[in-house]
Amino acid sequence: MLLRHSLRPWILVSQRLGIALLTVVIVSFAVFFATELLPGDVAEILLGQAATPEAVAGLRKEMGLDEPAISRFLGWMFGMLGGDMGVSYVNDMPVSDLIGRRLTNSLRLAGVTTLVAVPIALTLGICAAMWRGSIFDRVVSALTISIISVPEFMVATLAVLIFAVWLDWLPALSFGADVNTLSSLLRAYAMPVITLTFVVAAQMIRMARAAVIDTINTPYVEMALLKGASRRRMVLQHALPNALGPIANAVALSLSYLVGGVIIVETIFNYPGVAKLMLDAVATRDLPLVQSCAMVFCISYLTLITLADLIAILSNPRLR
Repeated sequence: MLLRHSLRPWILVSQRLGIALLTVVIVSFAVFFATELLPGDVAEILLGQAATPEAVAGLRKEMGLDEPAISRFLGWMFGMLGGDMGVSYVNDMPVSDLIGRRLTNSLRLAGVTTLVAVPIALTLGICAAMWRGSIFDRVVSALTISIISVPEFMVATLAVLIFAVWLDWLPALSFGADVNTLSSLLRAYAMPVITLTFVVAAQMIRMARAAVIDTINTPYVEMALLKGASRRRMVLQHALPNALGPIANAVALSLSYLVGGVIIVETIFNYPGVAKLMLDAVATRDLPLVQSCAMVFCISYLTLITLADLIAILSNPRLR
């Protein structure tokens, strides 16, 4: 009985990992057949309107589009497992090379956003929990709820309107290349980072505040307060160390919103990342490129969600 109890966290971890792998398979199935439903024929788009039916049929056969959908799906899925994402119909290049060039830009944008958003969000969330019920807490809570209620494209539009149009401080478009100095780095990443930080930090503030408050309400922290500990010492020395697990879970869960936010931000600011590459591929019906980009985003989201679940399981003292 004791052995089973000690193994319970690892059983839950293995279950979460199994669910994540099953979800990847289901998502790959959905992504493939959803892209198959896109209107238009890639062979007709590549050959132009003047192409004859024979030429279109020949190109479809050459690209393997005349094969049954299920066989193409199985070939694509097993190719993905082996690291082969296929060849782009439009660029006639390996999809992995096209994505690799843009993935660096997307990861750089996500990394800069994380470095900015996480310290700001945790500081505000912990301080709001420390002074719960104060004017500061009410202002922070009201702002976070307001920001969460606004979609990403609206935040991006307001950022362009304020910083690019009215104040003329920053460019309306963001190009990730030619970043050699600190000023060029700030100008290239300021607008998309501001937008993503607003979206990610608002959710993280609420979750971090809730995690610290739950720890403050535990008996041992209340006992420290009754013994004369100051509120600051009670939070920083007693509550915060025991809330690190839930806070890490909140950070991982909030960062998953970067996946959806990056797609919108890269489109609005014309940032050369994977999301912009996927949208361009949709316009040209470049199915291997669309499918691979969609899987990159889905796997990134599932990884962060699974990481948040694992942190929640391993940081739960009742399971340990």
